[in-house]
Amino acid sequence: MNAYVAEFFGTMLLIVLGNGVVAGVVLKGTKSENAGWLTIVIGWGLAVTLAIYAVGKISGAHLNPAVTIAFAMKGDFPWSDVAGYVTAQLSGAVVGAFIVWLHFLPHWKRTDDQATKLGVFCTAPAIRNTFSNVVSEILATAVLVLGLLFIGANDFTQGLNPLVVGLLIISIGLSLGGTTGFAINPARDIGPRIAHTILPVFGKGSSDWGYAWIPVVGPIIGGIVGVLVYQLFF
Repeated sequence: MNAYVAEFFGTMLLIVLGNGVVAGVVLKGTKSENAGWLTIVIGWGLAVTLAIYAVGKISGAHLNPAVTIAFAMKGDFPWSDVAGYVTAQLSGAVVGAFIVWLHFLPHWKRTDDQATKLGVFCTAPAIRNTFSNVVSEILATAVLVLGLLFIGANDFTQGLNPLVVGLLIISIGLSLGGTTGFAINPARDIGPRIAHTILPVFGKGSSDWGYAWIPVVGPIIGGIVGVLVYQLFF
């Protein structure tokens, strides 16, 4: 398996488990309905952990265009591979969202609220304010990249790094995720949003493309900010 294929499958797995936990919590008629934000955040942390275990030794398990671009900015990743990684990540995210849609197929019809259905696929702000939403994504992604660099600078017992990264995701989700749903990953948002647009989701509404640039631009800027802060102070 080459690195591009690994990024595809790793991101697909990330979305299957991450968007899957959201679907289980918010869609009507599931056994985990109304399990709450803590369940979603922990589910996402575990999704990241397992995805890194799956492909980390093959591709480095970026699984996130913001991380790929940040590592290239730092000089730890070749710019020539950025386009291939990002394409693989976006493609994996679209396929992962399709799998989630298929898995929960009977529950789309039982769920009336269109925004709830969209929320299974992609993020939306708790309070819609362009400046604040962009800042939230920048700050959360800067913390993500700083955390990854901090983790990389320390020695852990072999095999524990993915678990520590998963805990980092849980921490960000609990502390900073309540404003925008902590996309912190353009592929995680834009890939499933594409899937929502093209799939025959029962009773779906708008895919909210007017908001879609925020969880793309914000995380990319945040990743760059994280690298610059790390290089300046550490």
